[in-house]
Amino acid sequence: MWRATYSILLYLLLPLIAARLLWRARRNPAYLRRWGERFRPGPPMPARPRLWLHAVSVGEVAAAVPLVEALRLRFPDHAVLVTTTTPTGSAEVCRRFGAQVEHRYLPVDLPRLTRRFVRRVNPRLLIVMETELWPNLYAACRSLDVPVMLVNGRLSEQSLKGYRRVRPLVAATLRCVSALAARSDADARRFCELGADAARVRVPGNVKYDLRSPANGNSAVPPRPAPDRPVWIAASTHEGEEQRVLSVHRSVRERIPDALLILVPRHPERFEAAARLCGQAGLPAARRSRGETPAAETAVWLGDTMGELQDLFGRADVAFMGGSLVPAGGHNPLEAAVHALPVLTGPHVFNFGDVFDALQQAGGARVVPDDAALTREVIALLGDAGDRARRGEAAARVVAVNRGAVARVADWVEEIVGREG
Repeated sequence: MWRATYSILLYLLLPLIAARLLWRARRNPAYLRRWGERFRPGPPMPARPRLWLHAVSVGEVAAAVPLVEALRLRFPDHAVLVTTTTPTGSAEVCRRFGAQVEHRYLPVDLPRLTRRFVRRVNPRLLIVMETELWPNLYAACRSLDVPVMLVNGRLSEQSLKGYRRVRPLVAATLRCVSALAARSDADARRFCELGADAARVRVPGNVKYDLRSPANGNSAVPPRPAPDRPVWIAASTHEGEEQRVLSVHRSVRERIPDALLILVPRHPERFEAAARLCGQAGLPAARRSRGETPAAETAVWLGDTMGELQDLFGRADVAFMGGSLVPAGGHNPLEAAVHALPVLTGPHVFNFGDVFDALQQAGGARVVPDDAALTREVIALLGDAGDRARRGEAAARVVAVNRGAVARVADWVEEIVGREG
């Protein structure tokens, strides 16, 4: 009954779903490309053994890279299909893997559509990154004997409260999951509270710790403009944050006149707005998308490109993670920590609370409650190379000691595929 009600609502909402895609296409025309994949099952895929991994957007694709590489090594005779729901996620798949993997958009979660899509993909296993619960997709997989594995499953107390309102639907969806790889014991407990089978739940850890160590020597991003110039990065900023970060940077430059800010908006729709805000703030900017490099008078290097954030981290001394001064939940601080950068964040970090807790306890990260505190921290860190190095090394150690989840998940995949085979 619950899934039928959910499906009826989806059918009724189809015009709004299409309208939302069109609205988003006003800022990002890529939403209009491959339109049919979102509402049709697409042609049958080449007949061969296949592992299917779903990653919603850029962040999930980046987290999945080590796992995809591990699967390609362990299953060389299998194709790997990666599905996404956003054009930025699609672009990241192409950038990271090229023709080494297959890619399609995941269609809308309608019962007949998802069943036909699963038939045409014909995978041996569906791996879903993070907590993406699609009732009709999971039910289709179960009816077609395709095991579903949820990887890096996370469930905050806040999300748990929301899911409890529709617990029968969530519980039925979780019963379709063959394997649930939770990030932590607390996440595992919350999933079980919602109806997951405890016998199918394990805690291999957080695959996001399995980031590669940086290797900037092969990057297309030019080296930092001057070896001794103080540089901080504000990464994955959201609407409402860029203006505040630029105001902080103006205050930082009052104390450290040659300080450079690398500003990287989270979404490409923000690139032009961020460039305008730099001008309004009176901060001369160089735009990465135009191949411009910072000159002596440049105050901001705008990272208005996709797929270069990791390389831009390598050009900075201090990292601020966006999505945290506004209630967006924060972004993955491990992307900065792997570069041995001290990490700063605003108070809204509910998407990565456990990771920030680990970094804070080790001394590699600090939460700043407001703009004034962010200003003080940036000035202090840029001015004290010793403290900056100690905190950066502490952050890098947290990454190092928590690696290994990808290997444990890949072991479990081998168990499932071997058993199903």
